Amino acid sequence: MLSARIAGIGGYRPERVVPNDAVCPPLRCTPDWIVRRSGITSRRFAGPRETLVEMGADAADKALADAGISPLCIDQVIVATMSDVNSSAPLSHQIAARCGITAGAWDVNAACAGFTVALAAAAAAVHTGSSGNSLVVGTERMSDIIAPDDPSTAFLFGDGAGAVVVTGDGRPGIAPVVQGTRTDLLDAITVQPEGADGRPCLRMSGSAVYRWAVTSLPTVIRTALERADVRAADIRAFVPHQSNLRIIDAVAVAVGFSADVVIARDIVAAGNTSAASIPLALDALRSSGAVASGDLAVLVGYGAGLTYAAMVARVP
Repeated sequence: MLSARIAGIGGYRPERVVPNDAVCPPLRCTPDWIVRRSGITSRRFAGPRETLVEMGADAADKALADAGISPLCIDQVIVATMSDVNSSAPLSHQIAARCGITAGAWDVNAACAGFTVALAAAAAAVHTGSSGNSLVVGTERMSDIIAPDDPSTAFLFGDGAGAVVVTGDGRPGIAPVVQGTRTDLLDAITVQPEGADGRPCLRMSGSAVYRWAVTSLPTVIRTALERADVRAADIRAFVPHQSNLRIIDAVAVAVGFSADVVIARDIVAAGNTSAASIPLALDALRSSGAVASGDLAVLVGYGAGLTYAAMVARVP
């Protein structure tokens, strides 16, 4: 039975940078208020041509090139998103076509946990022998589903895409996943049609999500370390979903990561990009030299549901 590993990674960030002062007027707040609440100083919003398909395909092309794997060698495409509100066909089919991939393709909607849920599915396919090479993409246009005057969400979210190639190998690279759903918090994050036009709109109980994350995620992460048979001291990087800098830092302290563990803080400049946030953050850490190929990283996604999925993985 082959082990699964991440063989390549790529990301796409929209051209338009949106600083805090640009989102403040409808919220009647200051840029400093946003920084205190979330750590965010800016985010990126996609333009008309930066569609979910184009951003996802661009990230996918980079991941394929990084892995040195031809699109014709991909056995399945898994695309995670929560902001696809206009597509007439599954995003995975469209991204596969755009990349020249003819393999089976399917979508995942696990909100901000979508990337790690999809990564776990890709790793399982390798273990069972049903897929030698999988392409996993997280692509989001959160700016399409936020209300500009909602003080709980408008300043948090941004757009972008990230992708990885998962392949079979004799070397262990992706440890068993820890995942679950807190159905008692089902309404903490919702996307529902609103207004006369029925436009989908994201609503969130920020305080409920914060309390759950800082109290529950440390246990989830410790369980992921146990399933990988490693200690916190063996970890080089902590790459959680980029939801809120206060949550990220509080969870890192609660787990007990040492001072030399690299903590992904991509949220400061990119905002919360939902299913794209973990691959974008991991790509940024590797590109900057903060982590190196082969380093162990903890990846943990969590979002609406509340659904979570965490695992230890080696940096490609």
